[in-house]
Amino acid sequence: ASISALALVSVFGCTPPAETDNSKTPMDGSNESPKGETKDAASTNGGEGAQTDPKATTALPDKPKDGDDVAVLETSAGKIVVMFYPDKAPRHVENFKNLAKNGFYDGTRFHRCIPGFMIQGGDPLSKDLTKSAMWGTGGNMGPDKKEINVPAEFNDVRHKRGVLSMARSQSPDSASSQFFIMVQDNEGLDGQYSAFGATVSGMDVADKIVAIGDAQNNGAVDPKKAFMLKSVKITKWPVK
Repeated sequence: ASISALALVSVFGCTPPAETDNSKTPMDGSNESPKGETKDAASTNGGEGAQTDPKATTALPDKPKDGDDVAVLETSAGKIVVMFYPDKAPRHVENFKNLAKNGFYDGTRFHRCIPGFMIQGGDPLSKDLTKSAMWGTGGNMGPDKKEINVPAEFNDVRHKRGVLSMARSQSPDSASSQFFIMVQDNEGLDGQYSAFGATVSGMDVADKIVAIGDAQNNGAVDPKKAFMLKSVKITKWPVK
């Protein structure tokens, strides 16, 4: 199976991917009618992706508390720091943190970048340039060679700019290792993908990464130009 930051709403053009498609991709929601005006994610106090949306059941913090776990994503384009929402998607937060601590993400690439939508990474196959035709289909494999999936934790976190969410294939419970960061609001993903965090700093880096994607070709990137995720480190806030 694979993960596509937006698999059910519409990132594969305007229609859902075929059932036989193994890629994990979020759909961009472009085939859905607007449901109301959207606003940019809050950026106060350094929380670039944090939300205080009145439609959310619970107000979300605009920055981590001192001592909270955060992830520092060192990319070849710069540093991105993300906070987590363990109250909203505890299994997805734990899955991401465990993969990061085990070095799973080190050397992977952002293989899918759709301007005006999101950047997607976390596929272990993207470490290998010779496997670029398969990028987007990989995940966290167990000892039995079967992909380890995380059951869906759909919640009230809205997919606004800066939000960190999990990609998946058509099955709601197919999230594994691939994740995406929103570069623009897209409410079509709300309740369809398990959002589990938000960007604290580095959205300028995300904007640089997304710019190399081909929006007319489902966010495809030139493998040789794909930005690398050098490492993901779990540390405490504030980041030193």
